[in-house]
Amino acid sequence: MHTAINTSPAANFYLELEERYGAHNYHPLPVVLKKGKGVYLWDVDDKKYFDFLSGYSAVNQGHCHPTIINALKEQAEILTLTSRAFHNNLLGEYEKFITEYFGYDKVLPMNTGVEAGETAIKLARRWGYTVKGIEENKAKILFAEGNFWGRTMAAISSSTDPSSYKNFGPYMPGFEIVAYNDLSALEKAFQDKNIAAFMFEPIQGEAGVVVPDNGYISGIRKLCTQYNVLMIADEIQTGLARTGKLLACDHEEARPDILILGKALSGGTMPVSAVLADDEIMLTIKPGEHGSTYGGNPLACKVAIAALQVLKDEKMAENAEAMGQLFRDELKKINSPHISVIRGRGLLNAIVIKHQNPDAAWDLCMELKENGLLAKPTHGDKIRFAPPLIITKEQIIECVGIIQKSLHILN
Repeated sequence: MHTAINTSPAANFYLELEERYGAHNYHPLPVVLKKGKGVYLWDVDDKKYFDFLSGYSAVNQGHCHPTIINALKEQAEILTLTSRAFHNNLLGEYEKFITEYFGYDKVLPMNTGVEAGETAIKLARRWGYTVKGIEENKAKILFAEGNFWGRTMAAISSSTDPSSYKNFGPYMPGFEIVAYNDLSALEKAFQDKNIAAFMFEPIQGEAGVVVPDNGYISGIRKLCTQYNVLMIADEIQTGLARTGKLLACDHEEARPDILILGKALSGGTMPVSAVLADDEIMLTIKPGEHGSTYGGNPLACKVAIAALQVLKDEKMAENAEAMGQLFRDELKKINSPHISVIRGRGLLNAIVIKHQNPDAAWDLCMELKENGLLAKPTHGDKIRFAPPLIITKEQIIECVGIIQKSLHILN
């Protein structure tokens, strides 16, 4: 049974249902949520919290953004799914909108982020054979050490985290690993003519918000161009204004050959993902060679247009930049001996907890929950802080106060 201090009978009822009938593939904080609005969440006992995870950055626009919800409701009553066996009146409109929005020739719509990652890899392999001229079945995709892009067999085959891949083999061939934030190692790996693409996160989210050195992303762009290797940017978590720019790659004006988007592409309402590329890459896949029953469905198209539009209309990238800087500055003022590192960009931030107790980060998150702020540890000693991008200065100050108050539990 899922038990925890200060868990109400109402919460216990739902926790026990999940424990009894659900797979045990997650270890959530013992809080049962029933409502969200803006930067806030409420649990089944009507306790209110600041959301500092934002559905792993799927809720950049805030919970239940009225513009996105209106688009969802309106379209849900008209047409939700046709499959790609037929055309629908919203797919072309969405394709035009998103390709112009990000500056690419074509988009391939999918559902989940990991499906977009799989799609990018298929595109890169096909391009490697038909355009670059790699010998059949010899193409390799290079991944950064510490990457995380999902839990499918391909995703775990590229992982360096034993909790992702252990006892799930055999693994997908044709994947190789290179050190993150190391351009010399990348150039050395590119000496192999069978490398079709390098897939990386501009900031490694699940690894604990690992921000690379300035010049790393633009350096990747230069090396990929020099060695005729596709640059695949996994911007599923870092994109859509989270880091203070529309894309994290925009901080270094580096344009990926293949751009992967997901999460906040629907404002947290449904799984919507997208792979963007120019014709030379995208048109290597022909009819019948890739697809998805739900990919490009009318409901998703309508929602994604709304979700992208509000990012610009409400200047969420600019707010993320300003509020992220404020957040890190205020965290530094706490000057806690238990915070060894503060890092991040925009409103994608993390702290590293220094304590003799290996469960200190979890304990701190439990105390944060008690004090009205929800966050989650990653990799034991790190806590990610990523609130919705609509958060205000006053709310940031209040939340840093909650963090400061909660840190006393580690003394």
